[in-house]
Amino acid sequence: MSLLPSMITRNALAIVLAAGAAVRFGRQKLLADVNGVPMLERTIQSLLAAHISRVVVVLPSGTDYPTVSSLTAANVVVVANPDPSRGMFSSIQVAFLSAHRGTPLVILPGDMPFVRAATIAFLFDAQGDAGGIVMPRYRGQRGHPVVMAPALRAPVIAAPSDANLRDVLHSSGVAIHEVEVDDGGVVRDVDIRSDLEPMSE
Repeated sequence: MSLLPSMITRNALAIVLAAGAAVRFGRQKLLADVNGVPMLERTIQSLLAAHISRVVVVLPSGTDYPTVSSLTAANVVVVANPDPSRGMFSSIQVAFLSAHRGTPLVILPGDMPFVRAATIAFLFDAQGDAGGIVMPRYRGQRGHPVVMAPALRAPVIAAPSDANLRDVLHSSGVAIHEVEVDDGGVVRDVDIRSDLEPMSE
């Protein structure tokens, strides 16, 4: 894997899922400080640094995060999930409606601020080579982001809102490729405050 992503713009729609209730962490999880930067800002910046062409951030209706400056970037779009209580899959469906046909799709939860830009670029490029769906694996554990072929847009939108992404992907019949990466950030989501503490090797 290259240490830095190439400067080539990657024509894809990246979806940042940021409409969850964060019950275990407490309010304002996505604004928690991660090395001096709000968590959500850091997650978005990883995608932008990977030169993903368009980023859609899914927030609850009426949410305003003025300290997350990337939300106003030219290639970042904020969309609202009117009912996040339906679950994460409903946020994915809301975002997929913004996707242009023929565009690869990258899904990254907003509470995963430690994924490296180089890893995102590597996975995107791997999906272009392999086709289908590409998932990262770190020390045997599956993680995020998930990169999908454009053909997955329609079945995801058509699925019932109480479905989950894993079942929809498996039922699609599209090949799933797991790619080993040297990046613990792909399995490091932040659910509780101690998840922000440095990882031990």
